[in-house]
Amino acid sequence: MINSNTTIAELNAMNKNTLMEQLGIEYLEMKEGYVYARMPVNEKTKQPAGILHGGSSLALAETIGGLGSAFLVDLKKNIVQGSHISANHIRTAKNGWVFAKAVIIHRGRNTHVWNIDIFDEEDQLVSTCRLTNFISPKERKS
Repeated sequence: MINSNTTIAELNAMNKNTLMEQLGIEYLEMKEGYVYARMPVNEKTKQPAGILHGGSSLALAETIGGLGSAFLVDLKKNIVQGSHISANHIRTAKNGWVFAKAVIIHRGRNTHVWNIDIFDEEDQLVSTCRLTNFISPKERKS
């Protein structure tokens, strides 16, 4: 269960053996309606041209937006599923880290919409993303 008592270390430990671990995504801060994380720009996240792969940026954005929604719902009763994501890639990142900030802009009963901005180490905007998550009840067993 993810809640206000969940530590950053516990959140990062959940990434073991997942895509997030493979990409090196690290959570830095989480509170209601906000998630902040970072990801290295390295051989695992770059495209052959030597720049951050847009898919890596999208994976980072969907990861933190999904985590943000998971924080807001009761995961014993609901599941969070990404429904739609779009991005505009503004500039390239070639090395170091990128930092992502997710802020909820709509918190409905069945949908959450997040804005996620990804910045480089000089605080320049690399990508801006919009994510919609479905919030669905877990199926009941009869």
